[in-house]
Amino acid sequence: MGETTGRRRAPAMDPDQRRAMIVSAALPLVVEYGPLVTTAKIARAAGIGEGTIFRVFTDKEALLAACMDEALRPDDTVAHLEGISLDQPLGARLTEAAEVLRGHMNRIGDVAGALASLGKATRPPGPGAKDMEERQRQREAGLAAPRAALAALLEPDREVLRLAPERLAEIFQLMLMSAGRSPSPEPLDDAELVDLFLHGALAGQSAEPGAEG
Repeated sequence: MGETTGRRRAPAMDPDQRRAMIVSAALPLVVEYGPLVTTAKIARAAGIGEGTIFRVFTDKEALLAACMDEALRPDDTVAHLEGISLDQPLGARLTEAAEVLRGHMNRIGDVAGALASLGKATRPPGPGAKDMEERQRQREAGLAAPRAALAALLEPDREVLRLAPERLAEIFQLMLMSAGRSPSPEPLDDAELVDLFLHGALAGQSAEPGAEG
């Protein structure tokens, strides 16, 4: 017959690609199942054998730590922020940005909560100074990149802003982070937080920059 049948073998992945693929499959399962998630379940979701996980990660804790590192990465968040239209009034831009940033912070909280309930740290015990320095750098990068994207959303209104866009972006980011940790039974929603940021605590303040009027 001369014809070859059967499935074609998927192209081989290098260790970094395989690691990223496993983490991507594991993240939603970590959020859903927390400490109950098994490497067997993660392997099924990734479409690989369970043993493949342990060729890339030393143990389950190392995989969960990698999930935390991935949750902290700001790449997708920054891409969404950069996609917000600058043709909108400033308030609409910031409300959309707040929704994006809350989603990012919620994902971090979900993964961190899963790791905390497991009773294990999000990094290996007793890291050296070099590891600590690298993690600190990653945390700062996780805040700096979204902050720069926020500043770009404020930039078109620079001439009517009280402070530089970069400084206001930092303040807005801190407000969002504080609101996310608030124990209040009635936390501010995104629109309320943006209104407070733009107009302050006093009633009857001027309309937002960029609004028709």
